Amino acid sequence: MSRKSSTSLTEGVPSTTKAVLPPYEEPNSPPVKLDLEKPPLGVEEPDKNVKLKYPKSVFFIVVNEFCERFNFYGMRTVLTLYMKQILDFSEDKATVLYHTFLMLSYFTPIPGAILADTYLGKFKTIAILSCIYAFGSIMLAVAAIPNFLPQTGFSMTGLLIIAIGTGGIKPCVSAFGGDQFVRPQQDRQLEAFFSVFYFSVNAGSLISTFITPILREDVHCFGDDTCYPLAFGVPAILMIVSIVIFVAGKPLYTIKKPEGNIMGEFFKCIGHAINRRFKSKGEKRDHWLDFASDKFDKQLIQDVKRVLAVAFVFIPLPVFWALYDQQGSRWTFQAMRMNGDLGGFVLKPDQMQIINPLLILLMVPLFEAVIYPCFKKSGLLTPLRRIGCGLVFCGLSFVISGFLEIALE
Repeated sequence: MSRKSSTSLTEGVPSTTKAVLPPYEEPNSPPVKLDLEKPPLGVEEPDKNVKLKYPKSVFFIVVNEFCERFNFYGMRTVLTLYMKQILDFSEDKATVLYHTFLMLSYFTPIPGAILADTYLGKFKTIAILSCIYAFGSIMLAVAAIPNFLPQTGFSMTGLLIIAIGTGGIKPCVSAFGGDQFVRPQQDRQLEAFFSVFYFSVNAGSLISTFITPILREDVHCFGDDTCYPLAFGVPAILMIVSIVIFVAGKPLYTIKKPEGNIMGEFFKCIGHAINRRFKSKGEKRDHWLDFASDKFDKQLIQDVKRVLAVAFVFIPLPVFWALYDQQGSRWTFQAMRMNGDLGGFVLKPDQMQIINPLLILLMVPLFEAVIYPCFKKSGLLTPLRRIGCGLVFCGLSFVISGFLEIALE
């Protein structure tokens, strides 16, 4: 008789499934609406009316996130121009390397989550990988100094280290913030925290995207007409500040021990179900995943079903992000061929990326307070329709960009 696993996708996995922001951390992702869970049968439901003090520890987490996002988006804003102007890469090569860096930055959250959930815990994972992250940022800034180090080799090494660091902490920071609250008594405070956390992400992105192009172009250093060492150096300093602030809050933190990562059980359940499905000829089940019921708990199987159902909604998203991130590569190079004159203000090519976080900070309150409630009453704007509208507008933006490219040529 095979031993059943009692692991649930909704238990003991704070960095991947419990009340956390999705990888996120991207500025145009909306704040998460919490799905408040009921306690298991036989467990007394806590009194939600009990008022608990707002955890002071989240202040350190929010400020840490602001500084870290300032570093990442500030560095990323000027990166393709650095590759073209300083490393003398072609636009095509710079674009490939830029998107390779982003790909690594969004792949490393997977091992980062496993490391936090299974071995180190979220606090140690954030602290250690943030130090690695800061080292990579400093290396990139130093490599930008002319005639000091082999620029290409050290720049690429610095970017690789940054990708490991920034990706590794992505699944941990928002989840660690969620750990500071007692549920369900502080569910409302937890939602408010995620809104503030989301605001800090966009504020860091907005400010750094505006400032670093100025440091790059308007400041002259080391005999050059530009100052990439400063454009990379200021964000690197903010990364160091973020580590200091994060560690300073340790006495106030609620630090939970690693409880194991669910991803292994998730894929084992799918694999076992597929294997049993093909071996059990003629046997019928309501769902193909039910073939795993001889080895895995029903709760886990139900959770896997829900995850796979949601995964279909995410199928178009890789296409969206592949287009969205062109802002930092192809669109920036396109902007270099325009004058940027907005009538009294000249927008630098890499400052074009400021539009996204700016519109988010301006429009999210309007949409949440006015537009979404109005559509909700009529039932016209479901989450799927909102996603669909976003994808349509993304496609239209590239049609416009294509006509603009024709006009420029």
